[in-house]
Amino acid sequence: MAANSYSCSVRQGFNFEKDAQILVGHINSMKIAGTELKADIQVTDPLSADMAGTVKVFGVVSQIFWEGGYADPIQFSCQVSTENKNTLATIQHSKMSNTEVEFKFTIYDYDPTAKKFFKCFFSDDAGSKGLVEKSGGTLALSIEMDQSMEVVNPKNYTFTLGVMPKEEDQSIHMAVSDSAKFVKHWGVAVG
Repeated sequence: MAANSYSCSVRQGFNFEKDAQILVGHINSMKIAGTELKADIQVTDPLSADMAGTVKVFGVVSQIFWEGGYADPIQFSCQVSTENKNTLATIQHSKMSNTEVEFKFTIYDYDPTAKKFFKCFFSDDAGSKGLVEKSGGTLALSIEMDQSMEVVNPKNYTFTLGVMPKEEDQSIHMAVSDSAKFVKHWGVAVG
C-alpha cells in the first residue's frame, strides 16, 4: 500500500500566488470533543479561475500524511488562529473523555497539462470522522504556544493532530492530475 504524504507551502497557503505552482492545503473545518473550532482564516481558493475567490478555513496545512490503509490514522500539522490556539490549548489540557473528531480537508496540486490547480487529496462533503490517535497512552494532539514565524501576519500557531477512523466506511478522494481521480476507503464498518 502506498503512503500518501504531502508537504504544503504555508507561505503559499496564506499568500497565494497563481504562478507559484506548489502544493497548498487547508483544514476546512474542525470539531474536537464536541467543540466546533472556527473557520476564521480567510485564504484564496486555488480553484477560483481568476484567483480572486476566497474561503474561510480552520487551518493552513504544512504537512499531511496517511499510510493508505483502512485503519491507518491521518496525521497533519497546520497553522491556526490565536482564538483557535486558545481553544485547542484548553482542550489539550483538559481530561478528554470524548476524543471524537470531525474534520474536512483539501490539498491542492497544480496540473501542468491542464494548467490549473486541482484537488489531489481531500475528504468528501460529509467530512471525515474519527478519534484522536492514541500512542503509548498519549493523545496525538498538540498546539504550540509560541507564534510561528514562517508567516508572521496574521499571527498563527502550529497545531498537530493524528486521527484514527471511526468504525464506519468513509471515503478519501485522491487525484494525480485534474482528470485522473480515484477514491480509497478509510475506516471499517462494524456491526
